[in-house]
Amino acid sequence: MQAIIIGCGRVGSTVAKRLASEGWHVTAIDEKESALSRLGEDWTGGFVVGHGMDTDVLREAGIEEGDGVVVATDGDNTNIVIGQVAQKRFGIDCTVVRILDPARADFYAQRGLRTVCPTSTAIDVLTEAVRTCEVGGPKEASVQVARP
Repeated sequence: MQAIIIGCGRVGSTVAKRLASEGWHVTAIDEKESALSRLGEDWTGGFVVGHGMDTDVLREAGIEEGDGVVVATDGDNTNIVIGQVAQKRFGIDCTVVRILDPARADFYAQRGLRTVCPTSTAIDVLTEAVRTCEVGGPKEASVQVARP
């Protein structure tokens, strides 16, 4: 299985390393060559310096033979465009795009783009976490310091 990861920050680099550890052939793309350091010294996958919207860069990374694409740059607009190019131009059905804006994530998901919205996930998890707290019970007594 071959995966292309576009955006090699905290999220993209971690996804790349996980997939590689599971036996995928992974190539990461990032505009900054320094992002390669996030993959570690023992990285055996590919790395292409360039912008993920550049179809020549995508081809160099092997998108035409790709089985899956993960788009995790720091910009929603960039991620959406790259995801659509991967899905529609290169025919990669398994294209997963990180979109931070919940409304936009829903909008594009309804149009066939596989989206992951960490903002929505955080909202759901935080809301559920506070719901499961015991609320309204007796509070612990505060400690008072005796004065001479």
